[in-house]
Amino acid sequence: MPEPRRNVELKAVDRDPAATLAAALGAGAQDRGTLVQRDTYFGVPHGRLKLREEEDADGARAVMIAYERPDEPTVRLSRYRLVDVGDPAGTRAALEATCGVRAVVAKRRRLLLADNVRIHLDEVDGLGAFLELEAVVAPDADLHAERGKVDRLRELLDVRDEDLRPGSYADALVPAADPELLAGARAAMAEAYAPYSTLHVGAAVRTDDGRRFTGANVENAAYPQGQCAEATALGAMASAGGRRVQEVVVASELGVAPCGGCRQRLKEFGTAETVVHLADEERVLRTLTLGELLPHAFEQTDLPQ
Repeated sequence: MPEPRRNVELKAVDRDPAATLAAALGAGAQDRGTLVQRDTYFGVPHGRLKLREEEDADGARAVMIAYERPDEPTVRLSRYRLVDVGDPAGTRAALEATCGVRAVVAKRRRLLLADNVRIHLDEVDGLGAFLELEAVVAPDADLHAERGKVDRLRELLDVRDEDLRPGSYADALVPAADPELLAGARAAMAEAYAPYSTLHVGAAVRTDDGRRFTGANVENAAYPQGQCAEATALGAMASAGGRRVQEVVVASELGVAPCGGCRQRLKEFGTAETVVHLADEERVLRTLTLGELLPHAFEQTDLPQ
């Protein structure tokens, strides 16, 4: 299998799009025109997968993009693969049926090129104006030169620390965690009984009628007798008559995802669209759906009739 392509990237809020465009053109960036893009993100267990449908003055095209990139508000390395798509509508329908759609990002992109760095001036529906810098990395490069190019453009375009943004546009479109639910998961994490693993986990679930239930992991010297935080929270919910989970927060020092068994437990009371936020003590690290966490759940319909 060929190695993935690599970019050194940065994403930021664009405080003044007109000034940013003028500064880039004034520095000699080549204007490659405006692109109209529609990115459909699918639910996948690893990395990100999106179908990009794009139009410009030369026509329309589509490409599948699979990539992995740290969710950090800094200059970061992205590894990606591109596959041309001849039937975007059919491909989108097939992936939606099998993987589910996580988010759809629509945007207008002004594309400029400066010293092998792509400058994206984006107007994203529902989010606003953003700036992206992408330096293409040669296969044998050590990233030093590309990071330098991005840093110089960042200074030229007046990109400040507070402008930087983590994650993808799809992440920003996913609903934010319920503050009360997030606080409950973190409070439960602080009370976890984990003398053996030392991994303290708290979970909080919100039901369809708005109630919230929390739980912590409770370990045992006989290891199989321990209980995960998600199971504790679901037990409290079921004891109070709750039967449908709308939102979940799992908090730990490491921001870990639920184990396989707890994904199945959550699916018993949720749907593929139920939102699950993975958090540490400071921030939500990632937001997914149960369908992404457990793409092939065992359902009641799988039981013999």
